[in-house]
Amino acid sequence: MIPKGKLIVIGGAVDKGSFTEKNYEKEIEKNFNFFERGILKRVITESEHTGDSRIEVVTTASQVPEEVGNEYVKAFSYLGVTNVGVLGIKTREEANSDEICSRLAQAHIIMFTGGDQLRLTTILGGTAVHKMLLKKYSTEPVVIAGTSAGAAACSNNMIYQGSAHEALLKGEIKITSGLGFIDDVIIDTHFVHRGRIGRLFQAVVSNPVVLGIGLGEDTGLLITEGKTMEAIGSGLVILVDGRNIKHTNITEVDMGAPISIENLTVHVMAIGDFYDLENHILDIQKSKKPAPAKITRMAE
Repeated sequence: MIPKGKLIVIGGAVDKGSFTEKNYEKEIEKNFNFFERGILKRVITESEHTGDSRIEVVTTASQVPEEVGNEYVKAFSYLGVTNVGVLGIKTREEANSDEICSRLAQAHIIMFTGGDQLRLTTILGGTAVHKMLLKKYSTEPVVIAGTSAGAAACSNNMIYQGSAHEALLKGEIKITSGLGFIDDVIIDTHFVHRGRIGRLFQAVVSNPVVLGIGLGEDTGLLITEGKTMEAIGSGLVILVDGRNIKHTNITEVDMGAPISIENLTVHVMAIGDFYDLENHILDIQKSKKPAPAKITRMAE
């Protein structure tokens, strides 16, 4: 079934240019430049209701939900959207409540913040909220967006633990089930800044049917119809495709030993590029020549 909803997964933000940094007001020009450049603004414009959208920000993943929620309310308000609520769902009991379900059912945009993706799946997984969101995404033109932990939890498979520098040692990364808005991919975030390429390599070699998606900072993917991915934002998206792997020693070596992989395919997407998940085709945007300078004649 082709989902009617849209999914936007975001790799998080670097220290400068993030609308959740502490010097938000002092650094407003840098902050505004970040979300004006395409990420948060794109979340709004992809909704059928655009600036009139009802937005619910889910801060479950965060250890400081009130602070993070307030920053998102500010960020959306700077882009002209004021109908924004914050849902700090802290328990499975809350995630099964009619009140929370009703609020999310009425939302046009649902934004999952960063934090700890395991908190998201542990608290929301299998609850009334989770089931309702899956149905809503399948049957309604809702925009579901997630940044950092919120992005990592969107797929059916989810990395929740593993240091970057030890990620190509067998058993050093931990994978569990995510929220399941999209199948056959696994998403890692803060990808370039934190050097997480090895984590994604091991995740893919463990099950090559899964496409690895590494999201750089200030970078995201807009996924429509569950299959067409467009790179948005200012950074890079790394795709790791294991379908053509010829050989790996992952089943032969002991836990903690280095992993070898032959013929792993890696793609790099930049802003405007598209990837077809069904046919595994990367469509790189043609470079555009800058428009010629306009010449104005002086009046004689």
